[in-house]
Amino acid sequence: MPGLERIDTLLRTMGRPDQAYPSIHVAGTNGKGSVTLMIAAVLQEAGYRVGRFTSPHIHSYRERFSINGREIEEEALKDYLHGLERKLQTIKGPAFPGVTEFELLTALAFQYFKDQQVDLAVLETGLGGTYDSTNVVSPRLSIITGVDYDHQAYLGNSLKEIASNKAGIIKPGVPVIVGDMEGEAYQVIEEKARRENAALYPARTVCQVQRRRFSANSQIIDVKAPGIDMEEIPFSLLGDFQLQNLAVAVTALMVLEQQGYNITAGHMASALAGLKNPGRMELISRHPPIMLDVAHNPQGARALNRSLKNFFPDRRRILVCGILNDKDSRSILRELGGDSRGCVVTRPEGERGSNWRRLAEQWQSIYPDKEVRIQENIEAAVETGRKWLEAEEYLLVTGSFYILNRARAYFNE
Repeated sequence: MPGLERIDTLLRTMGRPDQAYPSIHVAGTNGKGSVTLMIAAVLQEAGYRVGRFTSPHIHSYRERFSINGREIEEEALKDYLHGLERKLQTIKGPAFPGVTEFELLTALAFQYFKDQQVDLAVLETGLGGTYDSTNVVSPRLSIITGVDYDHQAYLGNSLKEIASNKAGIIKPGVPVIVGDMEGEAYQVIEEKARRENAALYPARTVCQVQRRRFSANSQIIDVKAPGIDMEEIPFSLLGDFQLQNLAVAVTALMVLEQQGYNITAGHMASALAGLKNPGRMELISRHPPIMLDVAHNPQGARALNRSLKNFFPDRRRILVCGILNDKDSRSILRELGGDSRGCVVTRPEGERGSNWRRLAEQWQSIYPDKEVRIQENIEAAVETGRKWLEAEEYLLVTGSFYILNRARAYFNE
């Protein structure tokens, strides 16, 4: 059952480690990982010790817990898990049957950041907002990167319902930064912020980010906001959607600076040049060009396709794709298939990928004149796609974190 009672009970027995340091709370359909990465990197550049809790991971659970960009050590992760298991045994009973996996991981993050004496933690919700286990915090500021259709079985079937769930992270008197979203979703968040007397900062009206050009490994951009005027600085994350995410992050940093944090434009420029975000428009090979991106919902696929048109103008691609059973695969294929000459359908790992072959049928229904190939093994699917490429084409591997896990490992061998 949804609710915060289980995580609250566990945290109380732990001495409320979530209250040992200030935090920033980030929700949204897409962009959470990128925004938390940018904020944490700039704060680190400014001299702060910053914890970052994210989900899901690509290769290892260690990725979810980092301090100043360094993941938790494997032995430390095991020790924390064993410690929490012992703690749970002492309170388990009819009134407390246990916690979910994500609740356990959230409690672990809180304790780890407390023990490591972070100056501030940047926390990403796992699902939604209202009943997400991270929503026990009283943050310095809340961020909602955007609202679109995803996880409808849990969050609701309308944008208003989904927005209402994500707006659950808004706390009384705590500033709220919002990214781009449909008007009806924004209205829900605006109304919740008004009721909670929380200052609302729409990133679009606060911060303007404009790309000048692409360089070899980055975008060269201008950033303008109150007190910030940066021109022609390198930004290492590719994609038009990252410009929108950056506007959200810069707006959040501006509010933190108003709260007394020592953050300068120099800190921002230095941090933005060296960011790495695996699995988000990640160019993992140049010869031939091979791009990886998770794009696991229609909004993400739409943003990815728009960005690829700018990065690879007038070039076709071969798509390697595997999408989980509970995702809107038909809409994702409609967004990504138009500029693709063909598609290799593969299977995401786990039970949620069991109905993987439906993608081939959907592809043939949407694009009857374009070939589809089926290869269950992910590594074999990637190799099939690579060999299928013609001159001036590129390979796009996408659809699920489970696909990217194996694909990245394959290319990094």
